[in-house]
Amino acid sequence: MNKWCLCILLPLLSLFLGCNRSKSNIRADKTAAVTMPNVIVIYSDDVGYGDISCYGGVSIQTPNIDKLAENGVRFTNAHTDASTCTPSRYSILTGQYAWRHKGTGIARGNAPLIIDTSRVTVADVMKNAGYRTAAIGKWHLGLGPDPRGPDWNSVIKPGPLELGFDECFLIPATHDRVPCVYLDNHRIANLDPGDPITVSYKHPVGNLPTGKKNPKLLWMKPTHGHDATIINGISRIGWMSGGKSALWTDSTISDVMTKKAVNFITENKDHPFFLYFASHDVHVPRVPDRRFAGKSGMGPRGDELLELDWEVGRIMKTLDSLHISQNTMIVFSSDNGPVLDDGYEDGAVEGAEHPKVGEVSLPPHKPAGPLRGGKYSIFEGGTRVPFIVSWPGHSKKGMVSHALISQADLLASFADLTHQKISKDAGPDSFDMWNVLMGKSEKGRTELVEQTNSSVPLGFIQGDWKYIEPDDKPRMNRQTNTELGNAPKHQLYNLNDDLGEQNNLADKYPERVKKMAQALYKIKKEGRSRKN
Repeated sequence: MNKWCLCILLPLLSLFLGCNRSKSNIRADKTAAVTMPNVIVIYSDDVGYGDISCYGGVSIQTPNIDKLAENGVRFTNAHTDASTCTPSRYSILTGQYAWRHKGTGIARGNAPLIIDTSRVTVADVMKNAGYRTAAIGKWHLGLGPDPRGPDWNSVIKPGPLELGFDECFLIPATHDRVPCVYLDNHRIANLDPGDPITVSYKHPVGNLPTGKKNPKLLWMKPTHGHDATIINGISRIGWMSGGKSALWTDSTISDVMTKKAVNFITENKDHPFFLYFASHDVHVPRVPDRRFAGKSGMGPRGDELLELDWEVGRIMKTLDSLHISQNTMIVFSSDNGPVLDDGYEDGAVEGAEHPKVGEVSLPPHKPAGPLRGGKYSIFEGGTRVPFIVSWPGHSKKGMVSHALISQADLLASFADLTHQKISKDAGPDSFDMWNVLMGKSEKGRTELVEQTNSSVPLGFIQGDWKYIEPDDKPRMNRQTNTELGNAPKHQLYNLNDDLGEQNNLADKYPERVKKMAQALYKIKKEGRSRKN
């Protein structure tokens, strides 16, 4: 074969191999007339069922999020995969329960990429349909090769760009964890090569002061943990040195990320796009922009709820100004239930108990609404979250749906939207809920599995019934004052009559406990959910 042939064939072979992963698992129906709405998933952080005013929050007003509900479908029985962030983010992107995959607990800041690059993601589905795709905001799914993790001073891959996203601008983990820098595609933004970054989660590095040894340098004090390297007057989880020019400013994270989202939308206004916008609000440390500081009457956590609502409104206004609102679907939700004291003294507990604006006292704020538990809990307060779908002219307007759905269902549902077929290995726990998302049907899932940060115990919902496996772990997270839902005996609740999970009916209905335990065991053993 001559050199001329090689020059032609090798690039073509490379292109074929690069595309083969998604094409072997996703098949487009070429005969179908594909409607191509833009799709935006707004994924908030630690926002509870009762934190949004259209879900009953009486001491906080979220008019922009409420407007989404007014123009779309508001779900009352929608769930994250888990009551902590990393497994929930794994599930919403892959359509697979995180407890099926090892290493999906809360990721440290320098963890390797958790999602296998061979697994089909929501971004793969959308990209295969011709969408321009972007991930902007919080990531917390690891970066770089296993087991080494990221080289912060060089090209950082694999990451989102190897999972179907065309571009990304991210907080690598959480903003209470080092490194406190932004990832711009494959590299740290604004990094000075002469000031390289070093990160450790095992031992101190560099000479930056820590909160543990230098509490007088802190303007926000930790309540538990969070006492390692001080960045911007806040001590974090983990140790870091270098990267001074790349450090973020905590109070401007929302502005930076929202601007990136607006720019992506504007640049792609004439082309179908998929945006995964993962806001850091209202996760600790809570440092709202001065425009919102002190405005909620509930302290920084309430202020960041206002900031989150502003982010949603800014995106909606951008769509309006570009005249593409009618052709854009927005999905709003949260990664898990709420928590007040999650490591810093910021007045969140006092603010929720005694909210006050000026001289006017407001009713106590209940972040989980009528639900028991919260972040870290197997009770409903950990995984039942706000979930709103709005596509003007297509989704039912102002509808309240009680259908049981999971965030994992987005993968199969978006495949339906774009007239694609996914293989049985792709999204093994994702069900096609497209008609449910649009409000055209209330026939949701018949069953759903929930977890905390680990695979033990699991919660299992069938219709109105919820079963929780027995476990001897502590019943309370004393640091966050959260009921975890652990108990040495089986638990059974009728969520229709007892949404607050106060009355354990396991002794009264032993046969139902037995059947649900067997069904859950079968789901775990089979490695994929059964079809409804």
